[in-house]
Amino acid sequence: MEAPPVTMMPVTGGTINMMEYLLQGSVLDHSLESLIHRLRGLCDNMEPETFLDHEMVFLLKGQQASPFVLRARRSMDRTGAPWHLRYLGQPEMGDKNRHALVRNCVDIATSENLTDFLMEMGFRMDHEFVAKGHLFRKGIMKIMVYKIFRILVPGNTDSTEALSLSYLVELSVVAPAGQDMVSDDMRNFAEQLKPLVHLEKIDPKRLM
Repeated sequence: MEAPPVTMMPVTGGTINMMEYLLQGSVLDHSLESLIHRLRGLCDNMEPETFLDHEMVFLLKGQQASPFVLRARRSMDRTGAPWHLRYLGQPEMGDKNRHALVRNCVDIATSENLTDFLMEMGFRMDHEFVAKGHLFRKGIMKIMVYKIFRILVPGNTDSTEALSLSYLVELSVVAPAGQDMVSDDMRNFAEQLKPLVHLEKIDPKRLM
């Protein structure tokens, strides 16, 4: 008896095209505990995961008008955790029926010599920072509440200062292309966080 044919999902270029759906906002320091309390009641994990990450942003300048950007991130509080290399595409802002910013997303775990590899490839570090905060999960949604610290002495993550008197709040989902219905779930969840924080579809170009 012949074995049934093996069916596989078509993959382009060896990877599935993943998209990041994103809503962003911020809360002042004095409102942090109220937001954490609300998230404990809404999310799957009552006690959030904590993280302390060092991120470096690398640029590769070529013939194109804007440089190619890659992000290298490592955990500072989890010994032995892999580095992560991340590429974020240009945001798709045009569809008014879509309730979240959408952009192409590639995130891979790497060895610890990632930064050396990028430098050998011709990339140059543009800036670096430390992110410290809390991570909640609700189904496939990820909610991050964190503060960004500038690094005062390049490469020295022990020498930092807070960038502002507020915490960034990001609600995100990473899903295959075409799963736009997740933005409806994100909008409904964001509504439950008002008036503590207003999560919006923010175009990064408007901040430049």
